[in-house]
Amino acid sequence: MPHTANLIRVARGELPADLVLHDAQVVNTVTGSIDRADVAIYEGNIAGVGTYKEGCEYVDLDGDYLLPGLIDGHTHIESSMLHPARYAEAVVPRGTLTLVTDLHEIANACGLDGIEFAIRWSHRIPLDMLFMAPSCVPATPLETSGAELGPAAIRQLLARPEVIGLGEVMNYPGVLYASPDVLDKLEAAKGRPIDGHAPGLRGMDLNAYLAAGIMSDHECTTREEAEEKLRKGMWLMIREGSSEKNVEELLPAVTDNTFHHCMFVVDDRTAADLARDGDIDHVVRRAISLGMNPIRAIRLATYTPARYFRMFDRGSISAGKIAHLVTVRDLRSFVVDRVFHRGRLVAQRGEPLFGVTPDSRELADTVRLAPTQLESLRIPRTGSEFPVIELVPGQIVTRKRIMAPAIRDDAFVSDVARDILKVVVAERHRGTGNVGKGFVTGFGLQRGALASTIGHDSHNAICVGVADEDIAGAIDALQHMQGGLVVFADGAVKAALPLPIGGLLSPEPLAMVIEAQTELEEAARQLGVTPQSPFSLLSFLALPVIPELRVTDLGVVDVATFQVIA
Repeated sequence: MPHTANLIRVARGELPADLVLHDAQVVNTVTGSIDRADVAIYEGNIAGVGTYKEGCEYVDLDGDYLLPGLIDGHTHIESSMLHPARYAEAVVPRGTLTLVTDLHEIANACGLDGIEFAIRWSHRIPLDMLFMAPSCVPATPLETSGAELGPAAIRQLLARPEVIGLGEVMNYPGVLYASPDVLDKLEAAKGRPIDGHAPGLRGMDLNAYLAAGIMSDHECTTREEAEEKLRKGMWLMIREGSSEKNVEELLPAVTDNTFHHCMFVVDDRTAADLARDGDIDHVVRRAISLGMNPIRAIRLATYTPARYFRMFDRGSISAGKIAHLVTVRDLRSFVVDRVFHRGRLVAQRGEPLFGVTPDSRELADTVRLAPTQLESLRIPRTGSEFPVIELVPGQIVTRKRIMAPAIRDDAFVSDVARDILKVVVAERHRGTGNVGKGFVTGFGLQRGALASTIGHDSHNAICVGVADEDIAGAIDALQHMQGGLVVFADGAVKAALPLPIGGLLSPEPLAMVIEAQTELEEAARQLGVTPQSPFSLLSFLALPVIPELRVTDLGVVDVATFQVIA
């Protein structure tokens, strides 16, 4: 073991280090103290913290704070629409050096191939990506997914060293009623971290959920819910993402007695938010601004997630740990400067010092829509009323309305004057020709159509539009560019963001993706769209696990009854 033997000699001062970081204020995430010291690094590992004079490279930090690399304990990188290499370029300069991702989205679209794609790239970038096996693929039987991962596939994934546990168990009714398929997956992951997803689950049902072996939850939205889950032994993941922001409400649940069971996560974060606000560093700043002690905030972004995920090789600046290190000048403003991945400087002053060019041919040709026929978009009139999805401002939940859309040629059609617009979901994985049709109110579209292959969770093609001709044109555009987002009107594409990788990701740099998103939203506004982030709202209209009403490729789904009703 020459590496370990030499590491010991460097630790004792008998050999020069590869790198000495001199005069650092070391944030000790074990004790909560700050220690003025040098840090010696050898072959990517920390050899020691103390006084070290000899190193092949010697960097004077001049009293800057030195802390462990940040850990994002729960995220879905697909929400950024960025290729893993581009994602690394966005988050590494912000101090994130380890992330645990549940590839639930790309797995629903591409199955094991999508997960293998991300695993391959995890070895090519200066970002330690670790994976949770997605537990809910498909999410429900009320839509057509691109793949199915049963217990055998979960076991296959868990055999990979990069896969460290079971991803969020969203099917909590399946747990409570002891579904054999769900229990088989839980048994396969026994002895590993098992993430939960149980919004509002309390009392005896929460006991049953925990009894199955589930260990954490990132869906708490009230202090009372968080405190109950902590009392019952759950690890609390405090989320501050692009749409769901829970830090302010949950921070009071973090006390001297509970902080060791709490961590920060982002869950879902858009490319624009990553560029503007950051990643886990943004959550740390948010907590500090709300009054949390900066060192405690850092511990919730480093030491506690490392303990939960049993990553004993990181989370603190200690001898023998991986040299994932970050410097900041001021703990309260918490602006990351230098970033070291395994002892190598990989980012400074917010800019990556690395670059990898993705291959856009990976996971290509995954959009297999049947040809769009106008007749398939028709909604024959049955009576005078139809169930309509009502958007709730600022929320992804919707309301169920029974309304009377306009009628033409004995069919229900969009009614622009009353803001009742047709919404269509077309199956895009197998070319079945399934087309679900419904109506939505709240978009404000006056003409044209918006379409996307991001349609949670199965990611079929989803489109909202005024006329069937616009809807057909937008869906055909998605097929032509093999996935993405599109604004269509007057017989032409007005703006587009191609997502050729699984119909979900772009190989382009962060800035280009944001520029395309900006152009899309401006083009959508030109058509009369009124809500913020219209494509984000559109993507959730097909998610049949969030109340009250949705549309999938199988039809209009009443979430309360879990049935297709139109």
